[in-house]
Amino acid sequence: MKLSLDSANLEEIRSAASWGVLRGVTTNPSLIGKEEQGFLPLVKEICSIVDGDVSIETTSIDDAELLIRQGHEIAQIADNAVVKIAMTQAGLAATRGLSDEGIKVNVTLIFSPSQAILAAEAGAYIVSPFLGRLDDIATDSLRTLSDICEIYAVQGYQSHVLAASLRHPMHVVEAARIGADIATMPSKVFESLVTHPLTDAGAKKFLDDWEAAQPHLGELPPSMQEA
Repeated sequence: MKLSLDSANLEEIRSAASWGVLRGVTTNPSLIGKEEQGFLPLVKEICSIVDGDVSIETTSIDDAELLIRQGHEIAQIADNAVVKIAMTQAGLAATRGLSDEGIKVNVTLIFSPSQAILAAEAGAYIVSPFLGRLDDIATDSLRTLSDICEIYAVQGYQSHVLAASLRHPMHVVEAARIGADIATMPSKVFESLVTHPLTDAGAKKFLDDWEAAQPHLGELPPSMQEA
């Protein structure tokens, strides 16, 4: 499962990319607006940092022709730019039109298997079911994700399932177990994946023991002398 960051903050993206495990970025108008930067310079910089898909969202929900025009412009930003379109009737029509031209589309705001079926039938490259928002309304988000993955496997759909709105590490783990192709998450969740109290305690114990053993270790490689 590929790991993606749900952010438009350049510092967060650069930090996550430095780990060597970041495979994409998802953005939306809310995240872009928070950065208070010029739209085109910002998304171009994000695309240059990430070695993978960068989803950039359109700004219409009910005008298929406008969505297609926006999709053409977004696709020209960078080779790894993916057009992000909301799940609406106009969004489906635009997805079909853009997909038929070979333009990659991420259909977002998926909350049911039926919506995921429609997105796949429209030719979506990525479909994005939102887990956290389903949990917020007392709906079993993991069951929804599981149903979507099962249907896609049975039907042979080629669309990639991207688990979105992930609120904590177990969302990420369960998305991987269920079979999502991609998981996107905010920076705080991404960073929480690497931490564990036993890891911290073990690392401290090793370093303390190493420090205590210094008088007996003799000559060390130069880089180990710097530690």
